[in-house]
Amino acid sequence: MIEPAFLVAAFIGGFIASAVRLPPLVGFLAAGFALNALGYDRTPLLDTLSSVGVTLLLFMIGLKLDVRTLLRRDVWGGATLHMLGSTTLMVALLGLLKALGLGLLSDAGWQVLAMLGFALSFSSTVFVVKVLEKRSETQTAYGRLAIGVLIMQDIFAVIFITASGGELPSPWAVLLLLLIPVAPLLRRLLDTLGHGEMQMLFGMLLALVLGYALFESVGIKGDLGSLIIGLLLAPHPAAQALARAMFNLKELLLVGFFLSIGLTAMPTWHHLAIALLLVTILPLKSLLYQLVFMRFPMRNRTALLATLSLSNYSEFGLIVGAIAVASGWLSDEWLVVLSLAVAVSFAGSAMLNSVSEGIYRRLEPLLPARDPSRLAPSDRPIEVGDAEAVVLGMGRIGRSVYRRLHKEYGLRVLGIDSNPQSVATLRQRGFNVREGDAVDSDFWDKLLMSPNVHMVVLAMPHHAGNLFALKQLRSRRFQGRISAVVEFPEEIEPIRELGAHAVFHVYDEAGRALADSAAEEAGIASVSQQLG
Repeated sequence: MIEPAFLVAAFIGGFIASAVRLPPLVGFLAAGFALNALGYDRTPLLDTLSSVGVTLLLFMIGLKLDVRTLLRRDVWGGATLHMLGSTTLMVALLGLLKALGLGLLSDAGWQVLAMLGFALSFSSTVFVVKVLEKRSETQTAYGRLAIGVLIMQDIFAVIFITASGGELPSPWAVLLLLLIPVAPLLRRLLDTLGHGEMQMLFGMLLALVLGYALFESVGIKGDLGSLIIGLLLAPHPAAQALARAMFNLKELLLVGFFLSIGLTAMPTWHHLAIALLLVTILPLKSLLYQLVFMRFPMRNRTALLATLSLSNYSEFGLIVGAIAVASGWLSDEWLVVLSLAVAVSFAGSAMLNSVSEGIYRRLEPLLPARDPSRLAPSDRPIEVGDAEAVVLGMGRIGRSVYRRLHKEYGLRVLGIDSNPQSVATLRQRGFNVREGDAVDSDFWDKLLMSPNVHMVVLAMPHHAGNLFALKQLRSRRFQGRISAVVEFPEEIEPIRELGAHAVFHVYDEAGRALADSAAEEAGIASVSQQLG
């Protein structure tokens, strides 16, 4: 059974972090260090929960990822250039620290410096995806870029771990290619399971058995296997529903991951000083991300926000440290230093990303202008054409709004969504949809609103996005009517205060429509009809 103190500390840490408007994961990290100071150690159960959480995270990344993203030059090229440049930079800086007399590096040869530099060049997949999911921005332009780079880094990590172990994968690993023709069968099976516990159990089976356990059995990193299984299922429409069903379970298990980082080892002030020194080097790694991304045809905002999200160290550094310690290349103290550097970088990056849009707006005038003709189509100006109504967010609710406005009221409607896969699918089904991220401040500068538009419906899945869109519409003096959809009652008043003309609570409206339909079918007139 898990230690009760772990649950108490995690809750208190997460609650305090949320109260001061920081991501809960910062509180979980702090809770881990507090438990460490109180004498608690990592337990096998906590490690297991942490490992399962990371495996499910990678599986869900695969479910949401278009494999074509990895074939983009800015993804594989950017990841490769940054890996080479960042490793070289880190080796040079660590060599300088050694020359200046840093004790922990006194006996380190260039091979050890190269290993540490390689480890510090990575960014954290777990942290970045968790932050992006919290903000519902995994499918934005910068979110897709960041996740693509992280997956390329994971591939580099698998190659390193295999090489460092001195063992090649089993010859049986070639049979994993048979998963490609098997994938359609798995998708059809997913169709038959509905949305209950069988769907979640199937997801766990795929991630932990067909993904993790199968790949580990043939000498390939199990987490990569979970990611690949997710990728094979991603083209299926039910993949998104499966990801949503498993989301809360994955979030809960990842609490163990962040606790375990704080519980890795007991630091001293000397260790903390060296870790903070490593964190002060982090801006150089971030600057290199920015310089690399600017070599590719993308907007400044996409490059900068992807850079800010990747401005952290990775838990992979702990894996490399463990390998080096086991091989006798580094002292045990380096594990403590690396765990501290990772944890502090998480906390700093979380605070940085909470104000990333403001940072971009301040730096925008200083960034070089980009030629619009060289940008990807999704980054170019958006014209609404002859549309009379615009629906922001083409999920299930947005699609229903679109159909109703078009079929029942005869309006010309334009849908906007940030997910390119959804946009492509909806276009094939006859929807008039454009790709755009309404949380992107540049989106509103790109959106050329027609005077014919007299209605905007905010139907995005995240409340913060709808609030941001409403502020942008108001600041641009939109003269039409604005309606918004909310999921929770406490979200109604903030939307109204910003000037929405109509606010609809999802469950209230569904209940009202159901009651009206039931009464109509039963031949019962409403009170107003009876009085009339």
